[in-house]
Amino acid sequence: MARKGHRPSKAPIGRPRFWGRHAVTAALANPERTVRKLWATREALASLDIPPVIPITFADVTDLARLVPSDAPHQGLVAEVDPLEDIWLGDLLEQGRDDRRPLVVLDQVTDPHNVGAILRSAAAFDALGIITPDRHAPPESGTIARSASGALEIVPWVRVVNLARALEEIAEAGFWRVGLTGEATQTLAEAIGQQRVALVLGAEGEGMRQNTAAHCDELARLPISPKVESLNVSNAAAIALYAVTTRG
Repeated sequence: MARKGHRPSKAPIGRPRFWGRHAVTAALANPERTVRKLWATREALASLDIPPVIPITFADVTDLARLVPSDAPHQGLVAEVDPLEDIWLGDLLEQGRDDRRPLVVLDQVTDPHNVGAILRSAAAFDALGIITPDRHAPPESGTIARSASGALEIVPWVRVVNLARALEEIAEAGFWRVGLTGEATQTLAEAIGQQRVALVLGAEGEGMRQNTAAHCDELARLPISPKVESLNVSNAAAIALYAVTTRG
């Protein structure tokens, strides 16, 4: 029998490497995450309780630096992991059926630093999850895990084949879809009301695609000073999540 809900894409190919204490310890603590290998300094491992099934290679700082991108702050820990299993949009919407947690929808946001920062904000403001297209979004990576500071392991991330169809399913689940754009006439506070909200944010620079905007119920802007043209998408997501969480 087919599963209910929008089909997720296939998991990214290959095993990413995570680095840094927050990213690695969060991966180890996530029962849904399989950690295949661990490289570490003896000092970094001293305070960790590593399951005996995980192979550990002791290494010095110089050796670890060769396993990660240049200048990556590994803090003595590098892990090779399996990508998390796909999540169905229908399952995520069902989980949030009885609460008012917001959704975050990203339209072709490709910078892994931004996606990681948005995951961190989503965790901080208890968002239901984030939704991205499968082709124009970064795969799980050490950069995302590092920027998310552990949030990659706790915030559901749904990848969909067709974002417009996913937005239709989100509306059917009772969410009010609010797209953020600097050209909107109303502010976010005026648009969100008291309903369940799905915040839709566009790519760095280009913003939302026209078809994505057409699948929003409202378009809204953040009330920023005219001295600044726009905000980084991760900053905008954090402010929007705060606004939704603290609305009267």
